[in-house]
Amino acid sequence: MTLSHSLFIIVLTLANIGGALWLLWWTRRSRGEASVTTETTGHVWDEDLRELNNPLPRWWLWLFIITVAFGGVYLALYPGLGSAKGTLGWSSATEHDAAARANAARIEQTLAPYAARDVVALSDDRAALNIGRNLFLNNCATCHGSDGGGAPGFPNLTDRDWLWGGEPDLVLATIANGRAGVMPGWGEALGARGVEDMLAYLYSLQGRDLAGDKRAGAVKYTELCSVCHGVDARGKPEMGTPNLTDGVWLHGGALTSVRDSITHGRTGTMPEHLSRLGETRVKLLAAYVLSLSKPEAPRAALADVAAGQ
Repeated sequence: MTLSHSLFIIVLTLANIGGALWLLWWTRRSRGEASVTTETTGHVWDEDLRELNNPLPRWWLWLFIITVAFGGVYLALYPGLGSAKGTLGWSSATEHDAAARANAARIEQTLAPYAARDVVALSDDRAALNIGRNLFLNNCATCHGSDGGGAPGFPNLTDRDWLWGGEPDLVLATIANGRAGVMPGWGEALGARGVEDMLAYLYSLQGRDLAGDKRAGAVKYTELCSVCHGVDARGKPEMGTPNLTDGVWLHGGALTSVRDSITHGRTGTMPEHLSRLGETRVKLLAAYVLSLSKPEAPRAALADVAAGQ
């Protein structure tokens, strides 16, 4: 706060207090007059109803004085006069920081029993899954959905189809360190006819027939795509490339979506969570994500959460 702003607030505050005191002094009866007078304020209602100009009752006057005195004491103890901090040194920032530290301590106490356990053990612990579910809803549901079912461009976590591998250590590494994937666009290299041939070949891997020369598409696939997706088109987890034979499409399996992927390419980023959540939370989150491919485990966890356990 600048000096000019501080002085403005101080002057305004003290002027209000001084004005309140002057008003109380002006309305008092200090000369021993009778407590009731026939003098009116000049206001008239309904032709003959007049307001008498009587002073405030003493108890009411003293109540106002006490209120003003309380305000003065408050301003001496707490911040209120510009940049003055008050004699107690209280501030909303210190109050927030103290509450945040206390809350962090409670959270660490709750997480402590899980710190030394591995992801596999945690994935079979209902209490750990309850915590993992809350972490998932707060950190992952925006992209992957509250049920982990995913969305176009965001993997389904319930179908056992893992781009980077579904082993516990690999899932933990994905959550902790994040992932980045790039699919280059092949529209210029293939041409419009070549894209359609590639589509025919890819869909033939799933037993579907499309117009186009799937043999020519197979040749182009070997030349351009097999390095990343594998000769058998089953993907390479070490590169994060998807399996093209199982009918699971990250960006949607509709013909227009797959054509767009081949023509223009795709990019995707999974942010890292270790620096923000810490090791124990990441392990709990990984355990819950792994449990999503075992329907009985998350169902039990959800039931416990709903019951308030």
